Amino acid sequence: MQTEIFASTAMLPSGWASNVTLTIDAAGRIARITPDSRAGTAQRSGPLIPAPANLHSHAFQRAMAGLTERRGPDPRDTFWTWRQQMFRFLDRLTPEDVQAITAFVQMEMQEAGFAAVGEFHYLHHAPGGTPYADPAEMSARICAAAAQTGIGLTLLPVLYQTGGRDGRALAPGQIRFGHDPDSYARLVQDCDNLIRNLPTDTRLGTAPHSLRAVTDDGLRAAICLAQTRPIHMHLAEQLAEVDELLAHTGARPVTYLLDQTDITDQWCLIHCTQMTPAETRALARTGAVAGLCPITEASLGDGIFDAPRYLAAGGRFGIGSDSNIRISLAEELRSLDYSQRLRDRSRAALATTDRSTGRRLLEDAASAGAQALARGTGQIAVGEFADLASLAPNHIDLIGKTGDQILDTLMVTGDKGMIRDLWCAGRHMVRAGRHIHRAAITRAYRATLNRLKDAM
Repeated sequence: MQTEIFASTAMLPSGWASNVTLTIDAAGRIARITPDSRAGTAQRSGPLIPAPANLHSHAFQRAMAGLTERRGPDPRDTFWTWRQQMFRFLDRLTPEDVQAITAFVQMEMQEAGFAAVGEFHYLHHAPGGTPYADPAEMSARICAAAAQTGIGLTLLPVLYQTGGRDGRALAPGQIRFGHDPDSYARLVQDCDNLIRNLPTDTRLGTAPHSLRAVTDDGLRAAICLAQTRPIHMHLAEQLAEVDELLAHTGARPVTYLLDQTDITDQWCLIHCTQMTPAETRALARTGAVAGLCPITEASLGDGIFDAPRYLAAGGRFGIGSDSNIRISLAEELRSLDYSQRLRDRSRAALATTDRSTGRRLLEDAASAGAQALARGTGQIAVGEFADLASLAPNHIDLIGKTGDQILDTLMVTGDKGMIRDLWCAGRHMVRAGRHIHRAAITRAYRATLNRLKDAM
């Protein structure tokens, strides 16, 4: 069955077009694009733009929002003190909790303008580290949430082996994450079977957690398991991580990885906030995607990604919401751009002579996000999955805005209230600003929060 959408204006690869009718086939792909057409019986939309993928999420952390903002006895609160609080929190989570939280997170992503998500999933076992009767129980919960929300899912089960680069055992807070390469291979196979029950745009990748948490042998095993699928990995997020790698390998994280591994466009490397100029240029030349999570990186004090240098060297970037304490496509893009302006005391730091700030941010994030999730989309073009966001045509901030001004306004003033409708591979999941299953998803999430309210 085909679906038709009519937009008075749509952002196509060739530029903005007027009175565009899109025809979407039964597989959720764009079959035909007809500019200068009449609406006829097609669904009407506001300004139509590609809906990017959210390429990095730890869904369960959404339920921690607001619980880690008090300073402990340490005179300097850091990522590492936050991490200890996170470990204590997650020890309370059941599979049912994870499913409810994940569905709520995915719903919020869709209402914010994201059509797909890469779930970097490392909470595998029961408290104490005992595997569930079904070792893929937690992965199945992520898949069940995606079945309910209709989001495009790239499932990224994580390999997590050690408590640090020195090879020490996992600490109590990490014990629920642990796998060796053999048990991880079985998990990946189980996940491959799980996603067969989801829509055909669902994807699977592998995720060696970080150079701190996997051995060199484990990294090679995860790469081998991936075959041609996506490989995601945290890299160079914190100064302490740089110091740890220097102490044990004599090299900084980015340099070490590039020396040890053939990094290609199959890879998505998350954060990369601690790079030298030479590392920034070298990473850009690989074709890999830098997975940037500006709101989380600001919250955790990670640092600021060197976007101008990276983009000038041909680098590609996508956007993720990571800890999910605030889920907003517009705010992630705004935070990325404004961080560059603050550091460099400039304006329109990421604009070019032919692309405004909003245009460049959205186009690049949509294209590279699709690459990172092996999704086959990223633009409104024939043959691509119909990952589409319709902006609210009567939104007060869009009055009188045309062309790239629409994208600049979304970046500068937008929030999820500017997103009216969203399609994920043709599935019309957000209508008039609300997910079609919002009531049931919110009810389950509320019950989970009530059960967890004494966890911290």
